Amino acid sequence: MTTRTWESLTIPAAGTYTIDTAHTSIGFVVKHMMVSKVRGSFGGFTGSVTIADNPLESTAELTIQAETINTGAPDRDGHLRSGDFLDVEKYPQLTFKSTRVTAHSGDEFTVVGDLTIRDVTREVELTVEYGGAGTNPWGQAVWGFSISTEFDREDFGLTWNQTLETGGVLVGKKVKIEIEGEANPAA
Repeated sequence: MTTRTWESLTIPAAGTYTIDTAHTSIGFVVKHMMVSKVRGSFGGFTGSVTIADNPLESTAELTIQAETINTGAPDRDGHLRSGDFLDVEKYPQLTFKSTRVTAHSGDEFTVVGDLTIRDVTREVELTVEYGGAGTNPWGQAVWGFSISTEFDREDFGLTWNQTLETGGVLVGKKVKIEIEGEANPAA
């Protein structure tokens, strides 16, 4: 992999890189019954990152297939795919497109962009940790990243809930997204 030094980081050369779906996971966490957390993931997605000559001008985009949501509970997954939540038949994709990099410190970057769920687009802020670059044993260039963000699901029209007898609600409003991944030069 062609790398360069930028502000004491060894980063990939400018260019477009494709998200390696075999080495990337997109997970989420939501409060359940006000007492615990449910974790889930999306298995179908594509994305790319274009690293600019000035890394602070880089861009990224991600498309997630909504029907691939998986929490390990088929009944819950069916409910999440329904009109109460993602409505995957009407809105088959969730998308993110970056608009700017607003800050960085060491290997951590703040990336702002437009997240679209159910045809509702809101600006969100991601914390992106650059993991480093190298070449795998098969000679392919690889660089890694960790991404996290949190948003209020009701901002995207995901308002279904159920009040509990003991007070509170069944499903928390806050959704935390956690992405661990790798990218390779685009073909």
